[in-house]
Amino acid sequence: MENQKVALITGSNRGLGFETAKQLGEKGIIVVLTARDQNVADEAAAKLTKIGIKAYGIKLDITNTSDRSAAAKFIQEKFGKLDILINNAGVGPKGDFFVNKSVETDEDEFQYVFGTNVFGQVYLTNDLLPLLKASGAARIVNLSSRLGSLGTHAIPNGPFETVKRLSYNASKTALNAVTIHLAAELKAFGIKVNSADPGHAKTDMGGPNAPMEISEGVRTSVELALIGEDGPTGKFIHLGQEIPW
Repeated sequence: MENQKVALITGSNRGLGFETAKQLGEKGIIVVLTARDQNVADEAAAKLTKIGIKAYGIKLDITNTSDRSAAAKFIQEKFGKLDILINNAGVGPKGDFFVNKSVETDEDEFQYVFGTNVFGQVYLTNDLLPLLKASGAARIVNLSSRLGSLGTHAIPNGPFETVKRLSYNASKTALNAVTIHLAAELKAFGIKVNSADPGHAKTDMGGPNAPMEISEGVRTSVELALIGEDGPTGKFIHLGQEIPW
């Protein structure tokens, strides 16, 4: 077990997170699945264990300080390192997502969305950094969205004219900034950090009519989690192609 890679995937009891854990586990990686409820995390891990994957479930609300500390302690005591961190957990604004809403966005919506999509990601990554550095060649994948691309939003009459939800879009733009800064800061430790756009997949947020299956939606994250020394860092990628910041 000590020679196997270890991956932690946040928000992995269902959807993209669960499928990411499954695909990494099928490649021989030990996976740690997380959910806000311990029983839910255990149930998700048990599904993978039944198909021969080494999987563990832990309670982790990334906005909760004690949960983050407990997660770091678990990984330290169980494995002594962390090779892959998939910052998959994320939330959309409550209510109808597909409503253009900018200047009238209230404080509660900003706090709710940024608390998970930005601050929780940063704080968890910081708590796990000693374990990531212990890997020697760790990979961090931040689940972003093309909706965070300022370059795409700035196109006159572009593809996102009807998806101008500031709280969510700006949270993904901010997460992309985190990616760029962490990639530069952690390069000396052999750690690669990238933002992944999964695409519009059939998740709870994406809806049943999304064009991509969940299995295809995790392809970018899985590929970035497994890149070699010559792989990219500090990039925003979807299915092998760079996306404008």
